[in-house]
Amino acid sequence: MRNIKLIIEYDGTNYCGWQRQNDVMTIQEEIEKAIEKITGEVTQITGSSRTDAGVHAKGYTCNFYTKSIIPIEKFTGAINSKLPRDIVILKASDVPDEFHSRYNCIGKMYSYTIINRREAIAVGRNYIYHHQRILDVENMKLGALYFIGTHNFSSFKNLGSSVKTSIRTITKLDIMKNEDIIKIYIAADGFLYNMVRIIVGALIRVGEGKIKPSEIKNIIESRERSQAGKAVPACGLCLEEVFY
Repeated sequence: MRNIKLIIEYDGTNYCGWQRQNDVMTIQEEIEKAIEKITGEVTQITGSSRTDAGVHAKGYTCNFYTKSIIPIEKFTGAINSKLPRDIVILKASDVPDEFHSRYNCIGKMYSYTIINRREAIAVGRNYIYHHQRILDVENMKLGALYFIGTHNFSSFKNLGSSVKTSIRTITKLDIMKNEDIIKIYIAADGFLYNMVRIIVGALIRVGEGKIKPSEIKNIIESRERSQAGKAVPACGLCLEEVFY
């Protein structure tokens, strides 16, 4: 029995997230069906995390077990030949039996992209969030500093999270602006349900002048979801990389 690790890129627009569900299209199901077509085996793949409907990925990681003797260098092309064009296997590799995409993960990095102008966007609209009101990016950067480090992020998780603890460590939160595009990168040892989208929503409130940068500290310490404000839409969110 072999343990195969896959690194995947996908456009989540047409899918109800990563995890297999009844009667809806998911990334996991499409990949499992493709693997079955080339190996003849009914396969259940293990993903590094869940991603919500509409969320994208450039470096998602999963693994699966197989008895197939297909050479590893042939797996990528073989699976891709059976996948829709919005899901692509970037790399396949043999890994030790004990490797587990979720349990061995030590961190992830996401990006969130905003177009900050009056007019909507036509080209690339599935990958970017349109925000009309001009944002003060320098104030957003000041607010971002309060997220860095180890905190209880209960204020930044939506209902549906079944984790044992809401304590997470954010190691990076960078905000960059290029003309009317704002890009936010956030890395942590783990994320709660909708955590990135709620954090970005809070930073937008800072950028709009609705709250001061220093108020982020109070929101974190409150541990009250209602204090953090609305989550931004899924379309601007992308899983960039999974760390092991």
